[in-house]
Amino acid sequence: MMEWFPADDIRNEIIFLLQKLGFSHIDPARIFCFRSTGSKSKARARIWSLPRIWQKALAVPPGYCIEIIAERFDHLPAEDKKKILIHELLHIPRNFSGSLLSHRGKYHSINTKVVEILWQKIQC
Repeated sequence: MMEWFPADDIRNEIIFLLQKLGFSHIDPARIFCFRSTGSKSKARARIWSLPRIWQKALAVPPGYCIEIIAERFDHLPAEDKKKILIHELLHIPRNFSGSLLSHRGKYHSINTKVVEILWQKIQC
């Protein structure tokens, strides 16, 4: 059975990364972080959006949940964890609308090369 728990450690890391990367288009107050256990997924982390129809139905602003899959994420080295979190943040569009960017689009690409460039940026 899957369970989700708030992940304050991940939230703190996300806030750090947002500041270091200059991702001012992302509202840290609307990023919610969870650690899950019991998932059958092969993913290490996932990002969940709040589509506009739900924003209107619930009368809430856009938001995103970042889910860390404990069994596949927690044992990784700190560098790999940060790169995974950077990858998840890249799915958030510049207009912070509640939608998600795919891995490949007309004007963007989310891949290892892009993550590596951003990783190098925070190493300085």
